[in-house]
Amino acid sequence: MNLIVNADKNWGIGKNNELLIRIPNDMKMFRAATIGKVVVMGRKTLESFPNGMPLPKRTNIVLTRNKDYEAKGAVIVHTKEELLEELKKYPQEDIFIIGGESVYRMMLPYCTTAYVTRTDYVYDADTYFPDLDKAKDWALIEEGEEETYFDIEYRFTKYKKIETILDI
Repeated sequence: MNLIVNADKNWGIGKNNELLIRIPNDMKMFRAATIGKVVVMGRKTLESFPNGMPLPKRTNIVLTRNKDYEAKGAVIVHTKEELLEELKKYPQEDIFIIGGESVYRMMLPYCTTAYVTRTDYVYDADTYFPDLDKAKDWALIEEGEEETYFDIEYRFTKYKKIETILDI
């Protein structure tokens, strides 16, 4: 299972249910990685999308405690157990956790690969991703060239869970 996130220097990922920055190349990479795949998110993440609609050309799975919640074109689950059961239907390598903070934290132990766009700036954030550089069970295995969007520097990185590296 994978996760994909854009995080600033302090691992901030959002503020007021919005991304901290929208970098066109990052959005392009996100689309390329997730098209035809399964994306898993919380209700607030879904509602942050244009018109609150599921992402096209993907299987969208939304986790919410609200038993009455409906989203046309999305699979709705209400508990971690229900989510894990639903995810058994798909190849693990096709699953991408896409947010928000509580869903990332809950699903991180089940993920083996993290695609992280690191933005070289500190934003005023109210949601954060766990610091994989300090995590004992994660290792940075790829770091792309530094790129810029206006005056913001960023790079695409890839982390692997260490037990996964040892299995190779």
